[in-house]
Amino acid sequence: MEVENIQTDVFVAPKKAQKRSANTEDVEMTVVDAATGIEGGKKRTGTGAKRIRSELRKVSVPPHRYSSLKEQWMKIFTPVVEHMKLQIRFNMKARQVELRIGPETPDISNLQKGADFVKAFLCGFEVDDALALLRLEDLFVETFEIKDVKTLRGDHQSRAIGRLAGKGGRIKFTIENVTKTRIVLADSKIHILGSYQNIQLARRAICNLILGSPPSKVYGNLRAVATRLSERM
Repeated sequence: MEVENIQTDVFVAPKKAQKRSANTEDVEMTVVDAATGIEGGKKRTGTGAKRIRSELRKVSVPPHRYSSLKEQWMKIFTPVVEHMKLQIRFNMKARQVELRIGPETPDISNLQKGADFVKAFLCGFEVDDALALLRLEDLFVETFEIKDVKTLRGDHQSRAIGRLAGKGGRIKFTIENVTKTRIVLADSKIHILGSYQNIQLARRAICNLILGSPPSKVYGNLRAVATRLSERM
């Protein structure tokens, strides 16, 4: 019985299955009404998930600011969309405010400015005060806690918060006016909005009050420093 010689070069190796990269993968995105920021249906886009994730900012909404956000939504939505040319929506399921770069966004840095603006409002600042983050450069929000300065518990911590606020909020308003900042006292957390130099002034005054310095001494130090700064300018 004759056996034919088999040529091995006739066989062709099977092609390997090609994996689709994440960059070319279709992604479902929720369509948001440009006028109100309300979520609508879904559409598929050809851009990759990695690209979209890098152009998206998510800001979590604390429970005690949920109702305030709904009341002031249009005041937040209007400057972000009209002036910064960003896309914004309130994700009610995840309780997050999501900002994304749109096709008309002139500068990618607007995305970070918009996120800082929303964070400032959720920290407790008024919308008009937080708008300064969009309009002016070199403004920041600094947050620290009373325990970062001195460990206080119970009534001692409550008295420290009372010293910071003063009767009718007088001490807090005085520090704000002298240092040209805005201050929010949220339980044991303290948020300060302003320029870097002014934030340092306000923080030094607040730390002195927490450590037990009398308000009159803190006022004197603040006025002296503020006078020197104005002369230097």
